[in-house]
Amino acid sequence: MDAHAATPHADPHGPNESKFHIFVQIAMLLAVITGVEIVLVYLPLAKWLVVTTLIGLSTVKFIFVIFYFMHLRWDKLFCTILFLIGLVLAGGTMWALLLLFASEASVPLDATASATRIFLG
Repeated sequence: MDAHAATPHADPHGPNESKFHIFVQIAMLLAVITGVEIVLVYLPLAKWLVVTTLIGLSTVKFIFVIFYFMHLRWDKLFCTILFLIGLVLAGGTMWALLLLFASEASVPLDATASATRIFLG
């Protein structure tokens, strides 16, 4: 006799059926968050508020994806820590690039000045 059939409260569709509904709900939530991000870019709000909100929403999406779609919720804590280290490194890289390209040193030279620089050394 099958062990699953002998238990009176066994799920007839198997244990993955309940996870399927969770995955669909999370996918719908991620789609809504993406829609909010797209609309937020076009709203006439302060730039700092838009950037801060986009970073926060992206972090929430990242956490949902790694915990559910990459199954970290059911894995060891060490794997979660590795992914969070990756999030911190990506955030630091993004922050550094934003500061780098916001500085005056990243403003391109005009064509005449750059050609003169090349020929004169």
